[in-house]
Order: sequence, then C-alpha cells, then structure tokens
Amino acid sequence: MSVLRLASAVLPVAALGPENPLPPLRKLADPRGGLDVSEADAEMVANLGYGHVESLLPYTFQDGYTRETPDRELVTAVLENDLLRAEFLLGYGGRLMSLRHKKTGRELLHFPPKLQLANLALRNAWFAGGVEWNLGTFGHTALTCSPMHAVRLTRDDGTPVLRMYEYERQRRLVYQLDCYLPDNSPVLLVHVRVHNPFPEDAPVYWWSSAAVPQTPDSRALMPATSAYHFSYTGKMRRIPFPQWRAADTADCSYPGRIDYGADYFAEIPDGERRWIAAVDASGSGLFQTSTDRMRGRKLFHWGTGSGGRNWQDWLSGPRHEYFEIQAGLARTQLEHLRLPGRQSWSWVEAYGLLQTDPDKIHGAKWPDATKAAAAALADLLPAHRLDEELATMTALAEKPPEAVLHAGTGWGALERRALGRNRALNLPGTPFPDATIGRDQQSWLSLVRKGQMPTPAPALPPSSYAVGPVWRALLEKATSDPAHATWFTWLHLGVNRYHAGDLAGAREAWEKSMAQAETAWAHRNLAILDESEGRPGEAADRYLRAWQLSPRLRPLTIETLRALIAAERPAEALDIVDRLKEPDRFAGRILMLECRAALDAGDLVRARRILETGLVVEDVREGEDPLSDMWWEFHSRQAGGLGPVVSQRLREEHPLPCSYDYSVRQL
Repeated sequence: MSVLRLASAVLPVAALGPENPLPPLRKLADPRGGLDVSEADAEMVANLGYGHVESLLPYTFQDGYTRETPDRELVTAVLENDLLRAEFLLGYGGRLMSLRHKKTGRELLHFPPKLQLANLALRNAWFAGGVEWNLGTFGHTALTCSPMHAVRLTRDDGTPVLRMYEYERQRRLVYQLDCYLPDNSPVLLVHVRVHNPFPEDAPVYWWSSAAVPQTPDSRALMPATSAYHFSYTGKMRRIPFPQWRAADTADCSYPGRIDYGADYFAEIPDGERRWIAAVDASGSGLFQTSTDRMRGRKLFHWGTGSGGRNWQDWLSGPRHEYFEIQAGLARTQLEHLRLPGRQSWSWVEAYGLLQTDPDKIHGAKWPDATKAAAAALADLLPAHRLDEELATMTALAEKPPEAVLHAGTGWGALERRALGRNRALNLPGTPFPDATIGRDQQSWLSLVRKGQMPTPAPALPPSSYAVGPVWRALLEKATSDPAHATWFTWLHLGVNRYHAGDLAGAREAWEKSMAQAETAWAHRNLAILDESEGRPGEAADRYLRAWQLSPRLRPLTIETLRALIAAERPAEALDIVDRLKEPDRFAGRILMLECRAALDAGDLVRARRILETGLVVEDVREGEDPLSDMWWEFHSRQAGGLGPVVSQRLREEHPLPCSYDYSVRQL
C-alpha cells in the first residue's frame, strides 16, 4: 500500500547562520566566457549564447555557516510502498535525500553521515547527497537551502501525491514536483512542471542531480558513444566515450579510477531512450530515466586525486565517496532553453534499482554493457509507461491541494500581491497564500499596499531585496513623494537601478540616501561603483568608512579587506584584522585575507604563522585555489623570489600540505 506522511530526520547539520545582508551587486561569472566551443554544433552554440543571468539579485548570499555540525531535527516527507521508501528534505529545496530498496535494504543514493555546507551553489551554501532539483541558471540552484511549499493530493486511483513547489524569483517561474509511489511500483515517479506565468519568454535551466556511492568498481552507464567533455580547462570537447585519450587507457565510465574531476555530457542519439545509471561490482544500482523532453544526461566526478578526496572528505566525511549522474533539459549545463510566455513544460522522471548481470556490465565492451542495461531497464519499466504517466499527471497538474504539509517562502505570495490585477500567480494547483508572507517580505508588502516602506534604524542592514520593473516603478513613485523618500527607499531604488544597468541613476539614489542618513550600506554600494569605474583607492576609502560604521558584520569586513588589498594598502588591511574581535578574528576567510595582506606587505613571519598553523577556509569555492597559491608564493618569497613564480626545486623541497589541495583540474 502506498502512503505519504510527514516525518523527521536527526542528522549532524551545519547551520546556515545569518544570511548576508549586502546586495550581491558584482556580476556572476559567465562560465561560457572564453570557453572554446569550436566543436559544438549550431543548436548548442545558439543555446550557449542565450539566457545568461548577470546578477544573483534578488537573492542574497548564504555564507554564514561554519564546519560545526551539531545534531538537528529536520522536517521530511516520506513516500513509501511495499518496495521503496523515499524521503525528502522539505526545508532544503525538496532534496530527495534517501531512496531505499526495502527488499534488499539498500540505499540507492549517496546519503552522507552529515549535512556539511560548502561554497558550491549560486548563493554559496550547498551540501552533498540525494537528488537535487536545479532550476535557474548554471550552477546549483539558489533554492537548494530554502524551504519548499509541500501539499498532499490524491490521484484517481487512490495513490497519494507529494507536491512540492516554489516561485523562482530570478527567472520568475513557478515549478512543481509531483512525487508518488503507486502500489507495488518498483520506481519512484516524479512529474516536474515548469510554468512561465508571464507574457515574456523565459530562459530555462533544469538539471536533476543524483549523488550515488562510489567505489573503484562503480560504473556509470548511458546510451551514448560520445560526449561533450568539460574539465576546467576552458574547452568543451566532443570526445569518444568512455575511452577518449590515445595515451590513456583509463575508462572514464569508472569514476573511482580517474584522478581528476570532470563533466561528461552524453550525446544520446535521436530515437534512443533517455536514461543513465550507476552500478556497482554486482551490476546493480540506481537508474534514472524520463520522458523525452529531458534530453541531457551527465556524469560528474570529483576525481581520486588529493583535491577530489579533500572535497569529498569535507562534504561527506572520510570513506564516503560519491559521484553524480544527472539529467537535464538541454544537452549541457552551459545552455539555456527558451520557454515561451504563459506556457509550461513538463516531464516524468523515474528512479529505482537496476539489476543486471555483472559479467555483461563489467566484462563486456561498452556497447554491449549499455545494451544489457537498457534491456534490464525495459523489462523493469517500459518506455510507454512513462508516456502514460505524463498524460495522467499533466491532467492533475492544476488540481488544488487537499492538505498543506509544509510552508515555503513568502515571495510567491508577495509577487502575487504586487501584480494585483494581473492574476498571473493566482494558480490553483500551486497557491501562494498571504499567510506565508513573513519578515523578509513585510517592508515590500507595505510598499505595495501603502506606497511606502517602514524605515529601520540606519545601523540595521536591509534584510531582503526585490528587483525588476514592478518594484522599480513602486520605488520611483515612493521617492517622488518627499514624505516617503527616506534613506531606505533611496537605498533600494539604487539597487534596482543598478540591477537594470542604470549605474548613474544608482549612484544618484545612493548619494541621496546618504544625504538623509550616513549608512554603511550606501557607502558599500558606492564603493562597488567606484571599483567598476576603475578607482580602487576611492573604493577602499568608501569601504573603510562603511566598516567603521558596522565593524561587526563579517561579510563587510571581508569585502573591506579585499578592497584594501586590491588598492595595494595591505598595512591598513592588517590593521583592521588586528582590531577584530572573536569570532571574526579567527574566521577562515579572514585569516586567508590576513595571509594575503601579510605577503603583500612583506611580513613573512606573519604569513608563516598562518600557513603553518593549518588554515581552514569554510567557504573555499570549487575552482578557487588560494591556499595552494599562497603556500607557493610564501616559499618563493622566503627563498628571495619577488612573487608567485615557483621553481620545481622549491615545490620538491616544500611540498603542498594535502589539506591545502582543493584542485580537481586535469593536468
């Protein structure tokens, strides 16, 4: 019998900590910038050139976490039948954290012993494990550590359905996942619907990313003999898969045997069923398949080198290696697709245990192995079954909920109120009730209802941001009335103008905000404008004044130190560090910047003390190698060098500590 119930899970969890209140004004890195796509076809080139988003706004960074993981109780939803048990983390993007095969007792997903956050998502905070639902733009979704709305429905055949949904603010899309386990079904079914409620076309990016256990004998299978390969080298290659380098006999379908990190985007021929699987030495493991709208499949692995091992140990603890099998709408993760206005896309995904003959999987040539897996999948779940499920669930997509299980954010409700007569977000299947509007939305609701925003004390930073034509128009109207034109409304109008590309208008708004009240927030925003205009000295001065007004806000301290270092004023940066109080004084990112400033100031004793103590940076980012760079630069300077150029002899005499190696690049 199929059941749906609320439950809880007690896990060691790194708390998110305080959200960063500073608006993320700097542009998001474009992963396509400088990328060699000479081997891409015309369709891919067109998709690569469409839809890049330059700003994280209206979201803010989630960077207040540490490496401490006390036990916490997390709210979950459980779907269960006689064969499978699926558990979802409702407070963390609806992550499918566990899929257990009951007869064998086997966990099909990588379920780490702790939930450790790291700087891998668009908003920084991310954790490993389970199946993550990624909507937005290149990278792990902005909603991966945010709560989801969750409700209960029932199909005509009596099967309970868990519907999770949210409003994605960056692309202005509504998405929902209808998850269900019919009686005696050997697979978990997930109907995904992405709805564009507005008349304008919207760029769409979707990838469902499943983490699975990794051993040296784990093999990733997908029905393709070629793939697009991306490995941090700035080139997208189309390669034979799984063996592609003439000088290398390594089989890339065995992630536990490759020492570098890489992405492989499968080129599945038209007409082939779309699936991907991860099997162990016994020939069994997780599979994912879908209806045809979900075109892409990808294998990601960290690599078994010291950098990859460090990432895995950090995220999951020792001896808990994993890799990912992923599925998306486009063929690669650097592409966006165009969703027309007022239209929806939907598809059905299936997850379950694939069991095959290990001799056919591991002892055979690649085409024979994939054919054996495809045959086993066809026996377990014929392709026409998913097409039938898609028709059934599409008809159910707008059915109103029967019961509320969990509340998501209040942003959908706020946007519905802001649109007023538009009614674009009055959606019966995914309601956004006023009751979900909370602290972060209250000042914006006042702007909608009364034409003004409550003005906090100047020492208090804004708690949230809203951007776009609707919000900018409301703010322009509010600031045109002297009674409503407070420092707070001018500050937010500046953020909206900046987001729209009106830099001169942003400066004007922030200067008017400063004329009413000197705040760290306006100083900081003006400093970013100074940086963008090539005036690092003026930017550093602005940052210093901002820090003086708010010396206990760690994100502002970090930005101030960076600005002083960029302005070639390391002594002033070190002076700020010396004035900090705990816990900021010994935060990993601040210690790293202290080391950088010490190197620039020629204070090798201070730099040595930091480097040899064992520097741990909680939010080091994938692709960022500052610890190794500073280690080599320190030894180069100590040997009489003038900078970061390091001889081979120095590398041999002063080997990089393993704990400083987070590089997963292919050499």
